[in-house]
Amino acid sequence: MICTLCSSALINKKDAYYYNCNICKAIVKDEKYYLTADKEKARYITHNNDVNDIRYQNFVLPITNYVIEKFLPEQKGLDFGSGTGPVISRMLMKKGYDIVQYDPFFAPNRNLLNNMYDYIFSCEVFEHFYKPKLEIDRLTSLLKVNGMLIIMTLLYNDQIDFNTWHYRKDPTHVFIYRKETIEYIANKKKLEIDILTDRFIVLRKTDYN
Repeated sequence: MICTLCSSALINKKDAYYYNCNICKAIVKDEKYYLTADKEKARYITHNNDVNDIRYQNFVLPITNYVIEKFLPEQKGLDFGSGTGPVISRMLMKKGYDIVQYDPFFAPNRNLLNNMYDYIFSCEVFEHFYKPKLEIDRLTSLLKVNGMLIIMTLLYNDQIDFNTWHYRKDPTHVFIYRKETIEYIANKKKLEIDILTDRFIVLRKTDYN
């Protein structure tokens, strides 16, 4: 199998389902275990993403707080992978922010992918990318210069017991990142790293991209 981010040959198995990539340091699920689109959508429908759930609202606060701190309401934002409960969009739109939502299953308006945005946020989405290079190339192409790509995904490190890790157990999680993977992406796409924690990542598009 070829790594879906860096196109290197995947040789080292992490376990029966995943490979370790030696180049971009990602953990890549064997494509024979990918779900069909129908099964993937059915799994997402079971997620209890109630936009009025205070716990859900608190969970996404890193993104909402960052947008409020860095951007004006009239600047254009894209919620990429908005899902069944677009809580971040709802919270920001209540404050007057100009945000549109795209999701391949639940808000599939592809015309939105022809526009340019000041910021794009993607919460618990990047780990679902069957083709992360394609998706990341697309997202960075939609950003204006100095625009921000704001991501929430849980990064893996070697202190985590991979076999028991809840992220590994989700059948829709096909591409798992380490911090080194984010650094690889930033280097390849000429993005500046504004924030890089084990769950919250912000990348800025530079003039050179």
